[in-house]
Amino acid sequence: MKERTMVFWIGLILYALALVELFGVAWVTIFMGPPRYTYEYIIKSPVIPLIVGGVVFLVIGIVMMRSGRRKGD
Repeated sequence: MKERTMVFWIGLILYALALVELFGVAWVTIFMGPPRYTYEYIIKSPVIPLIVGGVVFLVIGIVMMRSGRRKGD
């Protein structure tokens, strides 16, 4: 069994926060967005940096959780 280190737990926290943030973005986009989505709206949308940041933190969390495990005795 592998022992979980502090890096694993920080990665898990980052992963969970990124999931919550991406869920919030999806919720606002689906239920509170404007009725028409045009190309200009999607490109100029302030939501794009939130989505990119959420995906980046998701990947960082996964990498930290994978590298933050030590082999047990």
